[in-house]
Amino acid sequence: MATAALPVSFADVREAAARLRGIAHRTPVLTSRTLDSLVGAEVFIKAENVQRMGAFKFRGAYNAIAQLPPEQRAKGIAAYSSGNHAQATALAARELGTTAVILMPEDAPRSKREATAGYGAEVVTYDRYTQDRAALAHALAEDRGLTLIPPYDHPHVIAGQGTAALELLEETGPLDALLVPVGGGGLIAGSATAATALHPGIRVIGVEPEAGDDTKRSLEAGTRVTVPVPRTIADGQALATPGEITFPINQRLVDSIALVSDDEIRTAMRFAFERLKTVLEPSGATPLAALLAGRVENPPRRIGVIASGGNIDVDRFIALTQRPERG
Repeated sequence: MATAALPVSFADVREAAARLRGIAHRTPVLTSRTLDSLVGAEVFIKAENVQRMGAFKFRGAYNAIAQLPPEQRAKGIAAYSSGNHAQATALAARELGTTAVILMPEDAPRSKREATAGYGAEVVTYDRYTQDRAALAHALAEDRGLTLIPPYDHPHVIAGQGTAALELLEETGPLDALLVPVGGGGLIAGSATAATALHPGIRVIGVEPEAGDDTKRSLEAGTRVTVPVPRTIADGQALATPGEITFPINQRLVDSIALVSDDEIRTAMRFAFERLKTVLEPSGATPLAALLAGRVENPPRRIGVIASGGNIDVDRFIALTQRPERG
């Protein structure tokens, strides 16, 4: 029996890469002998924390908005996000000569709200624990005649996110495993599309915070599962349900999901700062946390990690990474 085609192909990722060439940064790949020794493998970290606006999200937002007909794009863009897709959409809209209205949770980090406004977007807030952000955003877009670009559940967004893994593999050559943070599932869906096309034997491993294990539960159940809105320091992964479009891709291409605690995320943020000399936000540090905490069973010889973002203000970074005082 034929297998149904997935909504995003490797050709889509390659086309997105061409569209983003000279627009998105080709971010560096970091290595550390100390990390390799701790993990017992060669580890290659794709530093999307130094992408434009500080996260991988710029890739997908730009790829999606750039493909809109000019007359539709000119009417403006709407989006909803806890922070990184908000900033990405705001910046991509500005780069493409249009405007953006962004729905953000009231408790989103202040630095992310301010950065979104700084890129020229109008910010509208909501309560993530009592209100349905997708429904609010759809109503907002319809009311104002805007085109809604969702944070992950869109084929062009997914294809754009997959260019991070494509670049990583172009630089490193074959990898045995690829670790990717999982929120709504767009980054890992795009990454898995690229990685498994280039190297069919690669293990694609998603990483979620323990408090937000909706994708792990959903893959185990074989259908999308909803969990209570997670309360975790990894605000970019505080989602309750996998995406409708991303889930079937991940169901077919993702091998497993590892879970990490908030304390393990803090440890990974400290390690990245002290040993890799780079700043990761909590969501961007979860794959590194999984490696350092031994959450990846039988780690293979060559491992890729997508460090998805570094958007965190200095006060929050210090508060999260302080070591407890010894008595």
